[in-house]
Amino acid sequence: MTMDSAPARRHTGQGGPGSAGTTAVRRAQAAIHPPRGPEADRARTAVRPQRIRRRGRVLPLLTADALAAVLTVAALPAPAPPAGAAVPMALLLAALHAQAGLYRPRLAPSALLELPVLAGRSAVLWCAAAAVWAAVDPGRALGWSVLLTAVCLETVLTCAGRGFVNQCRRRTAVRRPASALVVGPGAGAGAVAAALHGRPEFGLRPVGIADTEAAEGEGGAMPLLATHEDIRRAVIQNSVRHAVFTRPPEADEYTASLVRLFRDHGCRLWLADPAGTAKVTGMRVACPADQLWGYAVQPLLPRPARPVERWAKRGIDAVLALLALVAAAPVMAACALAVRIGDGPGVIFRQERVGLYGRPFTLLKFRTLRADAHEAATRWTVAGDRRMSPVGSFLRKSSLDELPQLWNVVRGDMSLVGPRPERPFFVAKFSTVHPGYEARHRMPVGITGLAQINGLRGDTSIEDRARFDNHYIDTWSLWQDLWILARTAASFFRFRLGGS
Repeated sequence: MTMDSAPARRHTGQGGPGSAGTTAVRRAQAAIHPPRGPEADRARTAVRPQRIRRRGRVLPLLTADALAAVLTVAALPAPAPPAGAAVPMALLLAALHAQAGLYRPRLAPSALLELPVLAGRSAVLWCAAAAVWAAVDPGRALGWSVLLTAVCLETVLTCAGRGFVNQCRRRTAVRRPASALVVGPGAGAGAVAAALHGRPEFGLRPVGIADTEAAEGEGGAMPLLATHEDIRRAVIQNSVRHAVFTRPPEADEYTASLVRLFRDHGCRLWLADPAGTAKVTGMRVACPADQLWGYAVQPLLPRPARPVERWAKRGIDAVLALLALVAAAPVMAACALAVRIGDGPGVIFRQERVGLYGRPFTLLKFRTLRADAHEAATRWTVAGDRRMSPVGSFLRKSSLDELPQLWNVVRGDMSLVGPRPERPFFVAKFSTVHPGYEARHRMPVGITGLAQINGLRGDTSIEDRARFDNHYIDTWSLWQDLWILARTAASFFRFRLGGS
């Protein structure tokens, strides 16, 4: 069980990404419209990430691969595979191509450059199929000539189909380019933006450069975006669908927070190499086959969503919370009776908190202040308040006041493990100061978390807590949840399991 607070003295007076040092950057207004009112500068909580539309890009390639497999099976001479083998062959070929990354997004796809990989996957598929047919039905065993014909024919058909799809996409990209933002400092970002502007075949139309290190007078004709809010507004108003980073997003915390912003709005992310680092150092880039007018480029792909594990997390939360409610019922009854006798009527305290994707919910706690005192939504902490009764002080110090939150877990408002929920006023305030704070809402909020078992509770640093929360989300696993629960139980009984 944990306490949720952090120091007002630690988050005041700190300059965020939109502080005075960046407001002097010149911004062209042709593409980026000014705010429509004072509400535009208010911090927004995280939104549910939009899925990046991949079906329209993957389906044509899948169709070309499947058609190649079906035509190959139909065209083989005797002894030919059975007609019913065409569908399994098409599915297996798609699986092999997916394993080789042949369905990943590319800015400059080329079927001829993929030819060695296509030939290798076709050879693996047909050799395996020939071995299976020879074992099941020796009369249908494929000879070496038929096997070689199948591999060559499928390779040629697959290459031709993919080349046709790539050519159609290239023509469509020239006619209807997608809006893009270039993210990075200095001349490198300007060079990438100029390449995109002058080469329409890549299908990206740059509408601005996100550069928090820009100085006044820089930028030329391309709008410069210096603050998080400017970038968010540009993404929405220009329907941005691509973001091209000119250095790794993990280079600094602010750039990493932009990755989350782009993901939330369904943008596809790319990493370009305008400085030619691979050429200077001799290091090999991850995707040498893809390029942006000579610059090495590769997609930045999200981690798998792991929906099965997320549902398992929800199931474990519900079962454990119900069991904990039953086990803690005598303790909760005693706490409720103590609050009623010591502080008067009104045993349960309800307060609005911010949960998953910024959705508000009502958090339940045992009341720790007297009935005539209200824990304000804009007051940072009531710890040490002289109006707090001995009963309330004991409940707060022992964290027993948070036992009713088990019902929030059963209802689905919270999880057992996750970032601690905060009040809307402080979420808006901290989001403007700490770039990674709003990203905490990518995961359901929890009763305990990685920050809490490392001692970050009460009057502690918001920046440290946000960093621990985001690290927990980025490395989340069911085992980590169980480990945090064990650490929480140990700390509750004043034991230590060691390590952090």
